[in-house]
Amino acid sequence: MKFANGFWVTQKGYDVKFASQPYEITTTQNSITVLVTSAVIENRGMTLQGPNLEVTYSSTCEDTIKVSTVHYKGGLDNTPHYELNEDANFKPIINDTEEYIEMISGNTKVVIAKGTSWNVQFYYKDRHLTGNTWRATSYITENQYSVDAKKELNKDNDFFDYPVTDNASYLREQLKTDIGECIYGFGEKFTPFVKNGQNVEIWNSDGGTCTDQGYKNIPFYISSKSYGVLVNSSDKVSFEVMSDTVSRVTFTVPGEELEYFVIGGENLEDVLKNYTNLTGKPALPPAYSFGLWLSTSFTTNYDEETINSFIDGMADRDIPLQVFHFDCFWMKEFEWCNFEWDTRQFPNPPAMLKRLHDKGLEVCVWINSYVGQRSKLFDIGKEKGYFIKNLDGSVFQTDFWQPGMAIVDFTNPEAWDWYKGLLKQLFEMGVNNIKTDFGERIPTKCKYYNGMDPVKMHNYYTYLYNKCVFEALEEFYGKDKACLFARSATVGGQKFPVHWGGDCYAEYSAMAETVRGGLSLCSTGFGFFSHDIGGFEATAPADVYKRWCAFGLMSTHSRLHGSSSYRVPWSFDEESCDVLRFYTKLKGRLMPYLWSQAIKTHEVGVPMMRSMVIAFSNDPACKYLDAQYMLGDNLLIAPVMNEEGIAEFYVPEGTWYDIITNDVYEGGRYYTRTCNYFEMPILARPNSIVTFGEFASNNVVYDYLNNAEATIYNLEDGKTATATIYDSEANKLTDITATRNGNVIEVSYAATDKSFTVAVAGTDKKATAVSGSTSVSITL
Repeated sequence: MKFANGFWVTQKGYDVKFASQPYEITTTQNSITVLVTSAVIENRGMTLQGPNLEVTYSSTCEDTIKVSTVHYKGGLDNTPHYELNEDANFKPIINDTEEYIEMISGNTKVVIAKGTSWNVQFYYKDRHLTGNTWRATSYITENQYSVDAKKELNKDNDFFDYPVTDNASYLREQLKTDIGECIYGFGEKFTPFVKNGQNVEIWNSDGGTCTDQGYKNIPFYISSKSYGVLVNSSDKVSFEVMSDTVSRVTFTVPGEELEYFVIGGENLEDVLKNYTNLTGKPALPPAYSFGLWLSTSFTTNYDEETINSFIDGMADRDIPLQVFHFDCFWMKEFEWCNFEWDTRQFPNPPAMLKRLHDKGLEVCVWINSYVGQRSKLFDIGKEKGYFIKNLDGSVFQTDFWQPGMAIVDFTNPEAWDWYKGLLKQLFEMGVNNIKTDFGERIPTKCKYYNGMDPVKMHNYYTYLYNKCVFEALEEFYGKDKACLFARSATVGGQKFPVHWGGDCYAEYSAMAETVRGGLSLCSTGFGFFSHDIGGFEATAPADVYKRWCAFGLMSTHSRLHGSSSYRVPWSFDEESCDVLRFYTKLKGRLMPYLWSQAIKTHEVGVPMMRSMVIAFSNDPACKYLDAQYMLGDNLLIAPVMNEEGIAEFYVPEGTWYDIITNDVYEGGRYYTRTCNYFEMPILARPNSIVTFGEFASNNVVYDYLNNAEATIYNLEDGKTATATIYDSEANKLTDITATRNGNVIEVSYAATDKSFTVAVAGTDKKATAVSGSTSVSITL
């Protein structure tokens, strides 16, 4: 939201008052409060004018500075709040001098200058992060000109759009950026990965991957200077990323209060660790969820015979399949959601689900939080008050998606329990996973059971929706056994994995959009990411499908899904079967490595799929890379996204090794390579260990230590590499440490009851780590 007309002039329709003077500073044990005037006070008479702002600095989490700015503090307490892990007893260090006052939290600090000029700066150790100065912090009101213009512009708004308000007020903050600084994040955004120059609106929408809208909007960004900023508001936060004032990130919220956190770190991985300390760590999905998922697709025709033809066809072609997903039409048309199988197609669902389990498959079904008028649940929800209501108390309904549908009100505890009970019936029948679709088109002119502001509930709604479903899954299946597949999200949604990218077209441009969206999402605390392999809308050419299979299997989670056509590989061509088999089996072999990285994501909060700049914060070339990524600590993935089969990618410092072709790449340069369908670049990081398993049964849940191979990649003299192997229940089996001294690599590990192999990539040098022993030595 731009209020400026250039630097000096305000846009017509708005009045802006800037924070000017830190007039009075008071402190407590863990906070600093500054009374900031909108003019420099030169005499006592000037104290009669306003507005004034109260800005409070505190820290409730290490390496995190909270900034709370208030104009009027007499507003209603009807705003939903993100569930943050704040410690009210945390005590930062406060140092007060004649020239400034500072607050130190871990290695992160804020310094507030005293005197007659507004000057606030943030640091990590002695490294400057960002700050605000003159004409930055401001209070803004709009006059009738602006109100009339907005009404004309928005007179045909849909029910889920941001409503027009009269005489609105705003609080705005501007944080300075440096030359060459890049900004990333804001949730799943499909626009260019570097957000410099963009306007970013935090408002959940169902817009597809080819727009600037997003299903998962997160008011959090990270900087290439290794810090992050979270705006603590579920309202529509508007960011101007170096776009109205080109040396600043501007963020604006409607109303009288603005709160944000500045989060420091040694590097970007450290920043995300600190951010997820505050907002929650990603839950650990069950190991089976990392295998291949196959869907019925959306509007296709299917019954048990159809799905068995898919499943048996995959088995006949030796393509490992782990999860089968039933999309919307497992329920009868017009009755979504009634949580009942359409018995015309599935006459005996429990028996069918048992037959699928007997084939070694887990089962997922599609749901949303909407109840069509023809659903038998509609009358129940209406009678008991389980739905969002219109302002007059009637049930909110729309024909947009399902005719006459209502929306479950998760602020009502009874509705929450009712919804969980409906899910439990599915679990008892044999359903293992839930795909939670939608949650973006939530009304803004309505009322909730608990009286929350409906505008501020628009973005927040998805948190309650997915939390309810995840809680039901976890209660039934146990901790680390719950997996939902969600489309919409907000702050903290990473606690309810997994998330998939939005509706994408079946073409290369949409594949690139999906990569950018995933990297942006995983820059905001989300650990696991999937997408519709082959694209959702339309049907991809076989060429696109095969390239997308490679990308999809080298994502954290892998699902074949589409809209109006099936996604089984033989419907494209026979080579598609070969490609899908190749990458599915490669992922299966990589499960010991992938599973250990998933556990790290769960415990530490660093995303499993991460951008190059997150993994290599000190490499300037990585700041702009948006078509490649790291999968865990040690594998670089460069999807091929063009008909020519050309992979263009950058390799950071060191000697990297392609685990498919055995090609060696020297770091610090860009490469262009033509790849066949079995040669997507997957490069092992230098001084690393990647563990491979014996993927013999075509089930990704197997003994990850038995006959495993720990491959050491380009270990340099004097360097050490480590790896850990866990079992499928996340119990540690062994740590592996390899240290090179000259031509000898010493490998130590915890004694185990199984043997495994230690190999040195690019050589024929191997050693057997014998059961019961603790070390081996390899001479190069």
